[in-house]
Formats: sequence, structure tokens, C-alpha cells
Amino acid sequence: MPIVGVQEIRRKQLIDATLASVAEYGLHNTTINSISRLAGMSSGIISHYFGGKQGLIEATVRQLLDELKLALLRKTDGGEQHSPRQRLMIIVEANFTEFQRSQPTTRSWLSFWAQAMHDPALARLQHVNSRRLYSNLRYSFRQLLDDEAATNAALQTAAMIDGFWLRSALSPAPSTDFAQAEALCKSFIEQLLTPHGAKACH
Repeated sequence: MPIVGVQEIRRKQLIDATLASVAEYGLHNTTINSISRLAGMSSGIISHYFGGKQGLIEATVRQLLDELKLALLRKTDGGEQHSPRQRLMIIVEANFTEFQRSQPTTRSWLSFWAQAMHDPALARLQHVNSRRLYSNLRYSFRQLLDDEAATNAALQTAAMIDGFWLRSALSPAPSTDFAQAEALCKSFIEQLLTPHGAKACH
């Protein structure tokens, strides 16, 4: 079992504290002091590990991106062979995990992406996120559809996932809406595949 160093533990604690601060106060009102207070550490340690608030914010967004990637890997790396259709459903599930539905995560995503319109570094991370989702979807769709149809299907499905996630995150009843959103995204994929006579590999 790998030994986690003190630095890694402290970095994780600071990232968790950033998520908590953004969820409670919003990104604009999150400060080095609010983060360090929630983490139970001195404010100087943020500069030591991340170079300041901006570096910590970017590291926190990268952590959220890593959580998405890990959710997909956990579902696909168990040694079981998954059909392209099953993999598409797993991609949907990875975007609607309990972590991605949680209030600290949803509030943080909303704050970060709103700020991305004004922050080139966050905008680049948003592009990475969007590109990864599209690429993962297109890889599986290409095994079931021709290239043009696969590209269109990936773009449409990515828009559905992002749109339904956003709508659910802003809903007064997010738990119910997230569950419905996941089901609707899966249904949409089935509708995209059925008219093309894609292989029903369940």
C-alpha cells in the first residue's frame, strides 16, 4: 500500500477546504483566510504549496476533473469487457456520481465555470473537460456508427449531459432531477443508436 506523504495530505486538505469555502461563500468571497481557516492551517501554507489563491483554485478544478476521470476508470478497469453501448452508459454514470451531485461539488463547478469566462487558465481547464467528454463518447460511438454519425452523436450527447447536469444542479430538487437526468441521457443514447441498426450489445 503506497505511503501518502505529509505534503500530499496537506494539499488534499487545502483542496477540500477550497471546495467547502466556495460552496459556502462563493468563489469571489473565498479568500486565503477562509480556506486556511476551514483547513485548520496557516494562510502562508497556501502560498508554499500552490503559490497563492489562484494556484489553489486551479488545482481544485483539476481535482474535480480527476474525479470525473477516476469515476470512469473505476467502472471500466475491473477486468470486465464492456461493449461500446455499455461504455456509453458508463460515461453517463461517471458524470452523475454521488460526488458530482453533491452540493459542494455542484456549487464549485458552477462558480468555476462562471469565472472561466474571465479567467484564461480556468477556460483552458473547461476546454479540457469538454474535450475529454466528447472524445470518450466519440470513441464508443465510432464502434457503432459511421464517422459523421458518431461525431454528431458525441456532440449531441455531450451537450445533453452538460445541459442536464446544469439544470439539475440549479434545481430546487436536485436529487430527483439528477436521477432523471441520468436516465434521460441514457435514453437519448439508445434513441441515437436504434435507427442506425447498431449492434445491441448488452
